[in-house]
Amino acid sequence: MEEYEEEYPVEKKSPNLKKEVFLIISIIFTVLVFRSSLYEPYRIPSGSMIPTLRIGDYIIVNKFAYGLKVPFSDIAVGDINLNPKYIFEQKLPKRGDVIVFKFPKDPSVNYIKRVIGLPGDSVEIKDKVVYVNDVETAASLVDAQPFLKDMDTKFKKHKLKFFKVGKEEEGYVIQQDSDNYFLVNKDKIIVPEGEIFVMGDNRDFSYDSRFWGTVPLTFVKGRAELIWFSISFPENDEGEFLFRPSRIGSSIN
Repeated sequence: MEEYEEEYPVEKKSPNLKKEVFLIISIIFTVLVFRSSLYEPYRIPSGSMIPTLRIGDYIIVNKFAYGLKVPFSDIAVGDINLNPKYIFEQKLPKRGDVIVFKFPKDPSVNYIKRVIGLPGDSVEIKDKVVYVNDVETAASLVDAQPFLKDMDTKFKKHKLKFFKVGKEEEGYVIQQDSDNYFLVNKDKIIVPEGEIFVMGDNRDFSYDSRFWGTVPLTFVKGRAELIWFSISFPENDEGEFLFRPSRIGSSIN
């Protein structure tokens, strides 16, 4: 008996499946390269940078602010800590920049602070006033109300004062607890070559270079640029839900 092939050919899915898998892998790879070398989102989990950054702020970090890096060249996972490879050369951050960096005590953890001292600078603190190269960092008292109206609950109980540091256009605001005298002074240090001195804007509630030392420039991941979302949830049945739409789209000074 003569045999015949089926009238309806069997659909072959493998070529399409390969294309879909390849497309998905390509998209994932592109996103990872983008995050590694260009821009990366971060969430602020602590209050060390209040009032500049609030708990629950979602920010965008410019990963090429100090030079374009080879993708995946600064990975830090577990015991692996790779120094970034720059396509040209690494630029020096400016005093006052808000940066994300690998925590020197544990490079797998990211920290965010403000640059206070550059390589070769002297940094000293007297009665909570910062001196860089023996020059007092000018700070003027400002109205607290705009900062207290949506202050994170855990800090509302403190006697906070707010100070504007630097020039009007380029300046930033720090906060201090008038009742906190834990670290009002720090002996003068000279920032080593290839390193920077950083501090949090929430001066009495920040674990920074005053405690654990300076940050190697090779640990700098990028500069904080923009707040793209801001929402905070209560922790351990304490605090309150805070949605801050006015912060969305704010640049980080």
